[in-house]
Amino acid sequence: MCGRYAQSADMRELMEQFEVTGSSPKQSLPANWNIAPTNPIYIVRADAHERDKHALATLSWGMIAPWIRDVDEAKTSQSRAINARSESVHEKPTFREAFKSTRCLIPADGYYEWASALGEFAPKQPFYICARNGKQLPIAGIWSSWRAPSGNIIESASIITQAAHGDLAEIHSRMPVFMPHNRWDEWLNPENNEIEKLVSLLVVQSPASIVIARPISKAVNSVTNNSKELTSEIELGAPETLF
Repeated sequence: MCGRYAQSADMRELMEQFEVTGSSPKQSLPANWNIAPTNPIYIVRADAHERDKHALATLSWGMIAPWIRDVDEAKTSQSRAINARSESVHEKPTFREAFKSTRCLIPADGYYEWASALGEFAPKQPFYICARNGKQLPIAGIWSSWRAPSGNIIESASIITQAAHGDLAEIHSRMPVFMPHNRWDEWLNPENNEIEKLVSLLVVQSPASIVIARPISKAVNSVTNNSKELTSEIELGAPETLF
């Protein structure tokens, strides 16, 4: 987790749910039901000028390591850094500085996961996992800025993941960290840099109870397929069953 996800909301919806009163993009991103690494995505972060306000921004998915010097290498490195493990995000060279001061929320309609051989489902069976309450999933993330040799600034972000809990562990060993509403301000505050406290914010009780998973068509396997139908539930034949 997590290699693909969906985001179809426009800016007004996101600004309302995530209490954005700071800056925002000039225009909405198009709905994307099959977001892949390096694609443009939304994040919610502290406003650059008024730190107590939430800002909505767009950047690319996959953190560019701070030591990268070549644009082509930067693009390649993004695909390898779309996720940061909660257990080590504060230690890994690619992520640790961003974890200290440039954290964010990554809103998602839901995300896709492919069954591993760990559970009862056929390997590589895709699932769509979304919030039970029908709202956006507030996924914990980190972001950073990278300066290309040309001087252009490229901002990028990574999703923070944890060990899968509950029934989700029957699908895959990892899942996103969902950030509870009452922790948003503390998580986004760039002046909050106490590592132990930040790590504790990533510990959420019963995270699997927040979402529901449903089996979907393998059409999602191709990034050229992009429509709401990708999230439609299918019926699995015996002996495969859905929790």
